[in-house]
Amino acid sequence: PRPGPGQEVSVKVLGALEDGGLVERDPRLSFVPGHGDVVQALELGVPTMQPGEVSFFLAAFPYGYGSPGSWRCSRREPDVPPEASLLFEVTLLEVRDDPEAQPLPPATRLCLGSQRRERGNFHFTRGDFEAALGSYRLALRALDGPATAPPGPEEEEELREQRVKCLNNCAAAELKLERRDEALASCEAVLRISPDNGRALLRRGQLLAQQGRDEEAAIDLRRALELDPANKV
Repeated sequence: PRPGPGQEVSVKVLGALEDGGLVERDPRLSFVPGHGDVVQALELGVPTMQPGEVSFFLAAFPYGYGSPGSWRCSRREPDVPPEASLLFEVTLLEVRDDPEAQPLPPATRLCLGSQRRERGNFHFTRGDFEAALGSYRLALRALDGPATAPPGPEEEEELREQRVKCLNNCAAAELKLERRDEALASCEAVLRISPDNGRALLRRGQLLAQQGRDEEAAIDLRRALELDPANKV
């Protein structure tokens, strides 16, 4: 059967530019279609396949790496140029139920959360704020899912930091989408975890001021200024 909603797939992927240059090679890439972890060509194409099938997808740039292309920090030139079409050769290896619904080790939850957040950052950079918000929310879902064992002190601290980052990123995307009430709720969620988070205090202060709640806004903004006196905003 073809992959159903919420199921995880593993695929073998080769991605090439139109001139034949290989830019992507993964012998076993695992993801859940619809979770925003991979380029749209794979998100849309793989659910049409059956296990064992080999398919070729020619993807225009909006379904690949978009207008910016893709860069690696160690390179001066992009490994995928801006607005590049890509040809993907994809083999569907396996279909299975979504692992996130099952108890996972805390370290695995952290890894999943980080991957989802990084994918959200990719969408945010491209200006696709709806997709970015979806990825950040999926990152939070991964971080908050059932665990096979209680996290250790270091894992607990990292989970807390990851949640704060994801919630702050949610607020940023929600502001771009002009969802101010949602952005305010995200800021408040950050501050319940980290009461002196300067970014969340600044955003909440700005949002409260826009609502005419000046006294509350002033408290947040003064505290944000105490925490970061050099912040020009």
